[in-house]
Amino acid sequence: MALNLTVDIDKDSGFCFGVVYAIDMAEEILEEDGYLYCLGDIVHNDEEVARLKAKGLRIIDHAALPTLQNEKVLIRAHGEAPETYRTALENNITLIDASCPVVLKLQNRIKTSFDQEEKILIFGKHGHAEVIGLQGQTNNEALVFQDIAELDDADLPASFTLYSQTTKSVDKFYAIKEELIKRGYEVKANDTICRQVSNRYEDLGAFARQYDKIVFVSGKKSSNGKVLFEVCQKANPESYFISDPAELDASVFRTGDRIGICGATSTPMWLMKDVKASLEAL
Repeated sequence: MALNLTVDIDKDSGFCFGVVYAIDMAEEILEEDGYLYCLGDIVHNDEEVARLKAKGLRIIDHAALPTLQNEKVLIRAHGEAPETYRTALENNITLIDASCPVVLKLQNRIKTSFDQEEKILIFGKHGHAEVIGLQGQTNNEALVFQDIAELDDADLPASFTLYSQTTKSVDKFYAIKEELIKRGYEVKANDTICRQVSNRYEDLGAFARQYDKIVFVSGKKSSNGKVLFEVCQKANPESYFISDPAELDASVFRTGDRIGICGATSTPMWLMKDVKASLEAL
């Protein structure tokens, strides 16, 4: 028996402008050349990566970069460390730089701080592509932490400059700043969080409260996806995380349910539309 679900997609969900820019650039070159190397996954969404691979996108890691000569390589929205640009110069590699302008601005600010001999702390995810690029501006001397508890036993300087990965929670950033000041440190805080991402927190909570259930679509590797899903869960406990339509569990839905679909800044709109079609077919 059909469940007759009412299904809406959040109009503000889907790619942020940085990701749109990178994917547009990639598609343009793929159309012209038939293939293009990309340093790391172009976006933290396996389905979108698979779509672009089918068009000729070749994902490589940093170890493979020096093995290329006279090729074009795309730098994704997350940005890169200075070392990548040096390697490209040495190997006559043309870099197609799709670094997000918000990330580039942050890299420049961190480099300026480092050049002025400030001690730098970065609130960000260990090993994240953007964070590796940020650390690279400091010869990897900046201290990265993703939770305040990591700083409990750290030997910190009396004064330092605090930065954040662009997709972190604004509230958490300011809570960390206050806690560090309370601990007696002199903190110069630079709020470098992307407002296109942070504004979604509030909007997403309002969206999630309007529905019986929420289906949140995101790649499992997306740190932004994890944060935004938590926002949904807080606003609507009946929120479900999936990466593709095959993961939908029909048993959680009831006849006549009103369902809201939303996603991360790395979730393509076509994938949310596929999820919508699958829900409407239940």
